[in-house]
Amino acid sequence: MNKKVVFTGIDYFRIIAAFLIIAIHTSPLTTYSGTADFILTRIIGRTAVPFFFMTSGFFLISEYNYNSDKLKTFIKRTTIIYCIAIVLYIPINIYNGYFTMDHLLLNIIKDIVFDGTLYHLWYLPAAIMGVAIASLLVKKIGLKWAFAATAFLYVIGLLGDSYFGFIEQVPFLKNVYSNLFELSDYTRNGVFFAPIFFVLGGLIASKKFCTSLRKNLIGLTVAFFLMLGEGMLLSNINVQRHDSMYIMLIPCMFFLFTSLTFWKGLRTSASLLRTSTLIIYVIHPMMIIAVRMTAKVLGLQTLLIDNSIFHYLAVSASSVAVSFIILVLRKHIKKKSKQVCLSGTDRSWIEVDLDNLRHNASILQKAMPIGCELMAVVKANSYGHGATSVPKFLNRIGVNAFAVATIDEGIELRKGDLQGEILIMGYTDPVRAKEIQKYDLTQTLIDYNYAVILNKQGYSIKVHIKIDTGMHRLGFNKNDVAKVVEVFQARNLKICGIYTHLCVSDSLADEDINFTCKQIAAFYELLEAISGKNIKLPKIHIQSSYGLLNYPELECDYVRVGISLYGVLSSPEDKTKLQLDLRPVLSLKSQVVLIRKVIKGESVGYGRKFIAEKDSQIAILPIGYADGLPRNLSNNTGSVLIHGYRVPIIGRICMDQLAIDITDIPEVHIGDTVTLIGKDGQAEIYAAEVAGNTHSITNEIFSRMGGRLKFVTGFTQTHL
Repeated sequence: MNKKVVFTGIDYFRIIAAFLIIAIHTSPLTTYSGTADFILTRIIGRTAVPFFFMTSGFFLISEYNYNSDKLKTFIKRTTIIYCIAIVLYIPINIYNGYFTMDHLLLNIIKDIVFDGTLYHLWYLPAAIMGVAIASLLVKKIGLKWAFAATAFLYVIGLLGDSYFGFIEQVPFLKNVYSNLFELSDYTRNGVFFAPIFFVLGGLIASKKFCTSLRKNLIGLTVAFFLMLGEGMLLSNINVQRHDSMYIMLIPCMFFLFTSLTFWKGLRTSASLLRTSTLIIYVIHPMMIIAVRMTAKVLGLQTLLIDNSIFHYLAVSASSVAVSFIILVLRKHIKKKSKQVCLSGTDRSWIEVDLDNLRHNASILQKAMPIGCELMAVVKANSYGHGATSVPKFLNRIGVNAFAVATIDEGIELRKGDLQGEILIMGYTDPVRAKEIQKYDLTQTLIDYNYAVILNKQGYSIKVHIKIDTGMHRLGFNKNDVAKVVEVFQARNLKICGIYTHLCVSDSLADEDINFTCKQIAAFYELLEAISGKNIKLPKIHIQSSYGLLNYPELECDYVRVGISLYGVLSSPEDKTKLQLDLRPVLSLKSQVVLIRKVIKGESVGYGRKFIAEKDSQIAILPIGYADGLPRNLSNNTGSVLIHGYRVPIIGRICMDQLAIDITDIPEVHIGDTVTLIGKDGQAEIYAAEVAGNTHSITNEIFSRMGGRLKFVTGFTQTHL
């Protein structure tokens, strides 16, 4: 089983928080007990919004995950959602008389910036402003001082919220807050309330304050009862102007959120949970109106309005139902848009089956020793399967370690919001050390001199040490124990891993097995020598795809899975000890753009390499060697599938086009799909077959596919 940092507890608490927010706006217990309802909605319910702020801070602005591009994306997306929500509620605002002469210009601007144009929408501008303030402070003064600064802002807000009754007795302070309330009706906003929770989430992500779940739960229990007492006391002495901000809310949220981080596991529906809770939050006031109107029309006021608990349940159920409908429609629209995109493709495309990718990842993980983690090799545009779409999907299903060849590949993934470790396996110019640190990448040390130069750049960066055990490509010499030990003492290099590469692990020939065993032995001898110098070993990894398939008994911290993750072997002749049920992820397709008759004796293509032996029909496909299709598939060496039939490629493959013989295939029309790699009906052309026909390997075939090909990424037909 893999050791994955997947925070299931955080994901599932989103639903609880969403229902707490509905409770705040429906007061479900008022029919039975005003005190109980106050406790639920004005004390317990006050954890919901801070939780959402902390979740964003946890994943956006910790010292390890801080990324200005991700923050800009968060602000942009939240702004778009806010604009949509404002437009969505315009009819209700008109019905409520919002747009009056007393409520124009300045007041509307104030509401948009701080309070929201409807009572629940304040959360969105607060999120935008809060994350901006929090991230700016973290960037300028660091997390600890940012927490102090936002705590000061929180105290200012606290005095204008639950503790307002005390400062009303001080004329000067009362005047100050009166001026504040001219700008915003509440201090519960993006300036005084939200920033501290974004920073607190970042602090929890950056440092383990308490490694014991039991201690956190005890802390949560104590903090909660203290907050309960605080809220009840302030309510009884009637000093609350509003009731969103408590002193004990901070420690309560700290212990609650930290406790949730202990619940980890596979997260296959996190995106769905995020989307559904957001929809529930945005539309639940509309459902309140809908439930009330329905109750009046059906004469059910006593049941659905007067009874607060049934009112709450009806609003919650309808919100969930509408959320489900929107998610289904969203999925349907995405499917349709992909179909439209595909039908509008004027050249050729790659189809990526995410179901098969998920299946392969699961099968490979099960084949690994307990405690070993899958490191997905996603260099060269994920072996031609998509530079960011494949890694992001793997990230969503729980893969948290990735390997690339270059720093620019790593930066592209980080800018695409990829979480987890990203190991650069190739050379990076030491002058780019600042970028390695900025984007939280991990650099391979290719030899001792390189390590020295990288260390001198003055940036603290994470590294893995590469050991050359016989491949004689990159890495420290296997006998350079002293130099490896010296690198462990480097001030600016944080050694997170050490690894080697097996150069003939794909072969089961006796001499190759002997060589591989010598490589493995040399690597472990080096590790033993390092350990003998009182150095704690970092994470180790030896196996790539064939290393796992032929030497599955090796116990390491990572397996660098490349070609097998994409469901194929490098060559059709390859034999492996493990026979896993791997499924091809990639299909290469094109379409017929022209059909023409060729008379017996006429030629087709450059060099007149095809001469028709009879009257024939040929089809032209808009794909060529500039798209990565090997030119030596020309002249009947390669074939394609159309309508389930296999037909030959004729003549020479051009840079942008090729021709196929469709003489014996019925009912072929312009626009028909042609499969060059993949399945059509019962027939299939495997990537390894294409590689074998060109005396190459699938790794090369995949990685050379040109940038002109479009990607259609989705699931198998049975899952659409």
